[in-house]
Amino acid sequence: MYRYNPTDQQLVDDRVAQFRDQMGRFLGGRLSEDEFRPLRLQNGLYVQRHAPMLRVAIPYGTLSCVQLRKLADIARRYDRGYGHFTTRCNIQFNWVRLEEVPDILAELATVQMHAIQTSGNCIRNITTDPFAGVAADELVDPRPYCEIVRQWSTLAPEFMFLPRKFKIAISGGAEDRAAVRVHDIGARARRDADGRIGFEIHVGGGLGRTPMVGRLLKDFLPREELLNYFEAILRVYNRHGRRDNKYKARIKILVKDLSLEGFAREVEDEWAWTRGGPATLSEETFRHMEAFFARHDTAPAPADEPADDPGHDLAHDLAFSRWQARNVSAHRSASRAVVTLSLKKTGVPPGDATAEQMDGIAELAERYSAGEIRVSHEQNLVLPHVARRDLPALWRGARALGLATPNIGLLTDLVCCPGGDFCSLANARSIPVAAAIQQRFDDLDYLFDLGPLELNLSGCVNACGHHHIGHIGILGVDKNNEEWYQVTIGGQEGEGAALGRVIGPAFAAGQIPDVIQQLLEVYVSARAEGEHFIEVVERIGLAPFKARVYGAAA
Repeated sequence: MYRYNPTDQQLVDDRVAQFRDQMGRFLGGRLSEDEFRPLRLQNGLYVQRHAPMLRVAIPYGTLSCVQLRKLADIARRYDRGYGHFTTRCNIQFNWVRLEEVPDILAELATVQMHAIQTSGNCIRNITTDPFAGVAADELVDPRPYCEIVRQWSTLAPEFMFLPRKFKIAISGGAEDRAAVRVHDIGARARRDADGRIGFEIHVGGGLGRTPMVGRLLKDFLPREELLNYFEAILRVYNRHGRRDNKYKARIKILVKDLSLEGFAREVEDEWAWTRGGPATLSEETFRHMEAFFARHDTAPAPADEPADDPGHDLAHDLAFSRWQARNVSAHRSASRAVVTLSLKKTGVPPGDATAEQMDGIAELAERYSAGEIRVSHEQNLVLPHVARRDLPALWRGARALGLATPNIGLLTDLVCCPGGDFCSLANARSIPVAAAIQQRFDDLDYLFDLGPLELNLSGCVNACGHHHIGHIGILGVDKNNEEWYQVTIGGQEGEGAALGRVIGPAFAAGQIPDVIQQLLEVYVSARAEGEHFIEVVERIGLAPFKARVYGAAA
């Protein structure tokens, strides 16, 4: 992991002191609400439906066990004993007291954490593959590049007041596990014909009110030009992006208005001024940053040691076998595995973890994963360095914490925003609908038979639940001051990124589990051997699903 140097630490400490002064002036009546709003937002502080909410940055989703224990401590002392992990790989505390936020930020600073730029019209948290550095298909470890971009973008004066918020994702593997094509800028590692490392650049992706899949802007960018090229894109956006209408202010609208070709010309013209300039990255910079993420940070694990309980043949234990099938992924080393801890146990809001669970995960990470934890944009936690011989012991530990549900990538591993229970922007509640779906389909035999199926749920058009790219997407809408839910199918992320299509009129909350059941029945009856839900949708189209759902309703 990256470790702060004295300059990093001073910057964060100074920011805490600055915000403490700003908070004092606001509480003392010397700053108006309008004056205070941009200051609090740039420090991750929102005013939600019932209480202030603090969003804490987790750069590229990487945490140490020390940091996770601090988050648990904050949840226990300053909140209601839990935190919510988001699709941006951050954590939110939903019940903080306004006057205590500077104290929380000071606590975070002691473990090299902060809430800087987790809101506001600036460059938000840089995200990446939760398997970064350990994936078997990886071309390069994207984390050093994420850290370079994070440092470049943090408190950069030129980009602190963009037309709207700005999101960047960087992926290093053959498989895109970072959803780069639904970001304002998405970068995928590539090698050219000469073997040079660089990036394929996508631009203008994003969900929200006007969802779009990013367009390929440059098929190969030499890695040393990463910041220069990003700077060129952002300057074009800053200069031409809409500021008169926040609903048309994202870069995706600018790309559409200029056309991809017109936008590309603007970027190339701007890049001509920055190319080879002060932000050009040197080999020394890469070596320095890569050293923080070097593979020697974990000792190799023996591949031939027995399980820790040789008297119990776990290969025949159905619960363990199911967990291993869904929650354990390949590591670049045959003796190790990547383990995903499910934050999607039925009855628990997706993405939530209690202080006790966070402490327990920190202990598991310390014991089995070199003290490192990752946050995925699917709102789960990942232990990336687990020796295969330790899987049985880790499974028992995770099970005791309620984190071993074997549903990763299945229907009940659903993505869900906090919705109307917390968010003042939401049109409808998300959490009760998610709970009803999980309860209805809480049958592992059935889930395993269905196979991979992604369900995403958002409480409003801002799409914090990424409903547009769910195989099944659910969007909360307002109809005459009542909560209704629009259903889409066919969305997906990754290489074949696509937006889901609306199947028809919206439904009341109580109808949603039945609607999903009907969609699944069409899938099961139509699928060929080995075919997954999204493949059936692509093959047969929407018509059979619509006929079943609305025909049954009629």
